[in-house]
Amino acid sequence: MTDALPNLAILGTGNMTGAILDGLLAGDALAQLPVRVTTKSQASADRFAQEPRVEAAAIETNPNASREAVTGAQIVLLGVKPYMIADLLDEVGDAIEPGAVVISVAAGITTEAMEARLRRDVRVVRAMPNTPSAIGLGAAGIAGGLAADAEAMGYARAIFAAVGTVVELEESRIPALAAISGSGPAHVYFLIEQMTEAAQRIGMSADEAHELVVQTFRGAVGLVAANPDKTPAELRRAVTSPKGTTEQSIAQLEAADLAGTFEASMRANIRRNDELAAGSA
Repeated sequence: MTDALPNLAILGTGNMTGAILDGLLAGDALAQLPVRVTTKSQASADRFAQEPRVEAAAIETNPNASREAVTGAQIVLLGVKPYMIADLLDEVGDAIEPGAVVISVAAGITTEAMEARLRRDVRVVRAMPNTPSAIGLGAAGIAGGLAADAEAMGYARAIFAAVGTVVELEESRIPALAAISGSGPAHVYFLIEQMTEAAQRIGMSADEAHELVVQTFRGAVGLVAANPDKTPAELRRAVTSPKGTTEQSIAQLEAADLAGTFEASMRANIRRNDELAAGSA
């Protein structure tokens, strides 16, 4: 594992890379500062004005901001939308340092597609993190391209380990991981949203519903994490007494085929990833 990260440039600070940057700044993984970041607008760059550990530049006011950011950087983290990756690499490719590590968090963009726009000695890593990285509870998967050696993977691992859990896997499995942990927080938020609204419909106030549901999710996840020797199914059965109230509510959820619904949701996510990889709009 790489202990400290060298010069880092982040091109595009949206929700995902912004969360990663927050997490990195909260820890001690960065050996060299400031981190150079680029944003689309000057207003976005101005948000970093009081952060001495970040040097921000806006494309809006400096068209060469991205090329300047990658100059001298040993690690370049791509945080733009998937459809912008190709144009961005065409723009900055010849300015990226020989042997640099380029890490993308864009869904659907393969390492092969990125390598085709870069020098052969640039090491490409594809990553799929999630936004809880901002509070050190992220879950990420990383996959290396053809030139990605142990050092490159170590840098990628260090970035995402600094903000949560990271697993290394074959690139062919990234779409499945994206459906689980990449999009997963949105699925959990949706469940919290639906449970909160249902609580209000059966008599709770909005504040009561929010507090009880959020704490219930926090506590349940905490118990799963605190009991690695027990499966979620075992923990569920411990709460579900025969002929009891929980049994009745679980029966309703089972009748709704939540298992099939979750699988269909994840397969739809993977299909969209494949469409992005194929260049579909």
